[in-house]
Amino acid sequence: MTENTQQQTAPTTELPTQYAPAEVEGPLYQRWVERGYFEADEKSEKPPYTIVIPPPNVTGSLHLGHAFEHTLIDALTRRKRMQGFETLWQPGMDHAGIATQNVVERELAKEGKSRHDLGREAFVERVWQWKAESGGQISGQMKRLGDGVAWSRERFTMDEGLSQAVQTIFKKLYDDELIYRAERIINWCPRCLTAISDIEVEYQDDDGELVSIRYGEGDNSLVVATTRAETMLGDTAVAVHPDDERYKHLVGKQIKLPLTDRTIPVVANTHVDPEFGTGAVKVTPAHDPNDFEIGQRHDLPNLAVMDERAIITAHGPFQGLDRLEARSAIVAALRAEGRIVAEKRPYTHSVGHCSRCKTTIEPRLSMQWWVKVGPLAQAAGDAVRDGKVKIHPQEMEKRYFDWVDNLHDWCISRQLWWGHRIPVWYGPNGEVVCVGPDEQAPTGEGWHQDTDVLDTWFSSGLWPFSTLGWPERTESLEKFYPNSVLVTGYDILFFWVARMMMFGLYAMDGTPPFHTIALHGMVRDQNGKKMSKSFGNVVNPLDWMDTYGSDAVRFTLARGANPGVDVPIGEDWVQASSKFANKIWNATRFALMNGATVEGPLPDASEMSATDRWILSRLNKTVAEVDAFYDDYQFSKLSDALYHFAWDEVFDWYVELSKTTFFAGGEGARVSGRVLGEVLDVMLRLLHPVVPFVTETLWTTLTGGESVVIADWPKDSGFRDAAAEQEIALVQRVITEVRRFRKEQGLQDAQKVPARLTLDGTSLAAHEAAIRQILRLQPEGEGFSATASLPVAGATVALDLSGTIDVAAERKRLAKDLAAAEKEKAQANGKLGNEAFLAKAPDNVVDKIRGRLAKADEDIARIQTQLATLPQA
Repeated sequence: MTENTQQQTAPTTELPTQYAPAEVEGPLYQRWVERGYFEADEKSEKPPYTIVIPPPNVTGSLHLGHAFEHTLIDALTRRKRMQGFETLWQPGMDHAGIATQNVVERELAKEGKSRHDLGREAFVERVWQWKAESGGQISGQMKRLGDGVAWSRERFTMDEGLSQAVQTIFKKLYDDELIYRAERIINWCPRCLTAISDIEVEYQDDDGELVSIRYGEGDNSLVVATTRAETMLGDTAVAVHPDDERYKHLVGKQIKLPLTDRTIPVVANTHVDPEFGTGAVKVTPAHDPNDFEIGQRHDLPNLAVMDERAIITAHGPFQGLDRLEARSAIVAALRAEGRIVAEKRPYTHSVGHCSRCKTTIEPRLSMQWWVKVGPLAQAAGDAVRDGKVKIHPQEMEKRYFDWVDNLHDWCISRQLWWGHRIPVWYGPNGEVVCVGPDEQAPTGEGWHQDTDVLDTWFSSGLWPFSTLGWPERTESLEKFYPNSVLVTGYDILFFWVARMMMFGLYAMDGTPPFHTIALHGMVRDQNGKKMSKSFGNVVNPLDWMDTYGSDAVRFTLARGANPGVDVPIGEDWVQASSKFANKIWNATRFALMNGATVEGPLPDASEMSATDRWILSRLNKTVAEVDAFYDDYQFSKLSDALYHFAWDEVFDWYVELSKTTFFAGGEGARVSGRVLGEVLDVMLRLLHPVVPFVTETLWTTLTGGESVVIADWPKDSGFRDAAAEQEIALVQRVITEVRRFRKEQGLQDAQKVPARLTLDGTSLAAHEAAIRQILRLQPEGEGFSATASLPVAGATVALDLSGTIDVAAERKRLAKDLAAAEKEKAQANGKLGNEAFLAKAPDNVVDKIRGRLAKADEDIARIQTQLATLPQA
């Protein structure tokens, strides 16, 4: 077994009778922080282990998704710290451009003001003031959860160092002609008045309308369908498939656009599906991304008919109307002209909404800044293909490649005031100058800086190296880059992860930002449903922490964490985890009161009982198993392994089997006390990364060590004892069989029964006292009558049940059960003996029937044995 190398004080066996998480967790965490356990030293000679926190928004508060992800990261870093690595869990927050600007704008609205009343400089100052006073409450909530982050290194995506990093990489990309400015279609929020990224668009099924409109006249007409009739004012063509015989006579011709004085061409394009709808589609290049591409290929004009607030700007009777008002008015006007061929209302279809304000987004042609992602995405894909970066679970690689191999250029500009302002200046004569962090911006009449700011993902894409001091070649960067692993949700694989990969490889001379990308799923409710305020199933993890303790929440989340798979969670499961924490507490308290100790060396195996050797063998197997699961990011499996080892094997079996030894005292009790101390020491260290608070209290009480946070991680000593495991398996079998028999006879657990144990010739003889105590079996006294005899594991347990059960009623019940089992056997044999059935039935169905037959045979044998052991009525 492993030895704890910390300086120890004399352990105390005093523990409160009840575990009170609320009284323990806060003071413990504060002590860890004050002692600097979570800090990382770049001068250390220990091997590095680095993980960055996916930076939560400065506006955010801890939700279950955070708690889930942070639990997994904290478990990994706590274990690595115990394994002797110089461990850095890098904390920080994202400035969250749109979200933060919205928060402050809402505050201003309460004062009857807008940001324009303050002006840009004063508004930005107001946001910084809000951050200082109200932002970052999530930091305190992370401490509640137990996050072991290096707080002295906390960063913010708009602090001075990270701002320099942003300006540096923008300048580098610009000089390398990987950043450019162009007019393209983007997602536009008419409420936030900015372009937004794909990840900031939430799609939901809305009830709208689908109208079919006839364009042109007579033989020179065709029908198009649309859910956005208001955009027809910006149509500059109708597209059909070049092989569509219905429309070949129209290709190249001009047709009349209804409600306008314009004619538009009919163009042939292979992207049109002739089987969908009428096979003809309206083309609005300024208001639809697909139409924009068609427009580019056919050199069509881009006619914008809405302003930034989605107000119609096209001349005519609809000018000045909101887009939704215009939609109704245009459909009415078309109907009046007899242009409406069909209407479907309501028509349910997927519509994008701004994730911040829930406004329906508008595809809009706009002049924006873009990153040319081609070479960057190629490098990001190759890093995974070449094995420099591993994605876990591996099946997620396909989704990654599907994204990076087909990545469109990235719109990085946002029409906001809060964020990293684009470092480009425009001169009076059309000059364009990009300014690096150490360069002087041009001054003089007519010069002005671009008004846009950068997409939040631009700065968070630098997170793995900007937080370590890049662009300076700092000691921290040399020590802790690249990160060991990135732990994040599969939902942002395409956004944050891909951007970090592109920027890391580009800025760090081809070195990827992390060795492994470990992807987890989303937290869902106990029925597997997505958590949403509209569903009323959102849970505040702080409420559960208040009720059950942080350890219970953490253990529940870790136990549900299978790689890349969504995690259902319900309060019942948290309650069960709370019971587990209490079980650890109460069982350890009992053990300490009954001689469990870590003092002195572990006795030689020759001095131990089979029970002692069995639990040490199982302990070492558990250490090896947990290590393998950690290395494969199998949090659910490692948590389950620890749960069953602690509860089932240590508390329910070893402690129970050893009680007679402890009560007897002497050398046997001393040896078992030392073994139990060893088991608890290792078990608590294994559990610590997932349930840090309760294990810290128990481990320091048991060992007198300074803190389990800096204790050694257990190692598999290689000790195995197959003979002891087989022997205890027999003991368990005897106890389990007799327990089942007692239950079937309706005996209470505490009810004592006279019994004769015939254990001669087996390895069970040494365990008679423990077997009797656990099963409440009294010695056979005067007048003992063996009314029931159970042969099991080569031994015989004879019980005197006279006066304890109604024999006639029990025989009747067993006879009924026997008849049901024999009927089941006959049915299974009938099917398995039917050649026609076997020829047609799938293998899994046949296997299931064979299983039913085996179970029926087992039940028949068991019931016949029970009947044989009952006394005659």
